[in-house]
Amino acid sequence: QVQLVESGGGRVQAGESLRLSCAASGLAFSSYAMAWFRQAPGKEREFVAHITWVGVSTYYTDSVKGRFTISRDNARKALYLQMNSLKPEDTGVYYCAAHRDPSVSDSQGAYDYWGQGTQVTVSS
Repeated sequence: QVQLVESGGGRVQAGESLRLSCAASGLAFSSYAMAWFRQAPGKEREFVAHITWVGVSTYYTDSVKGRFTISRDNARKALYLQMNSLKPEDTGVYYCAAHRDPSVSDSQGAYDYWGQGTQVTVSS
């Protein structure tokens, strides 16, 4: 059974940092590309960042470029999202997702497995 479990969310002030983690089990982690998505209150879930199988290539939505960094540790079966200079508009539930296709995708439908999410709240 595949499980993706996010952690590290919380409530912070604007300008502060958080590091999210996603622990994977039940899948050959190094064979999956991984991504982070987020969903703000009243809005649809949106793509945040993507990382390839071995972490060589990363891809970000424009609003987080230069502030967020996605990384992975295949030995630990873990995915991370370092979030710096947080803004109130970064508030939402953050989800990690896995897909077998090695190509970059910002579409939710491309992903095979999802975590339950972790809440990030940024106050001004």
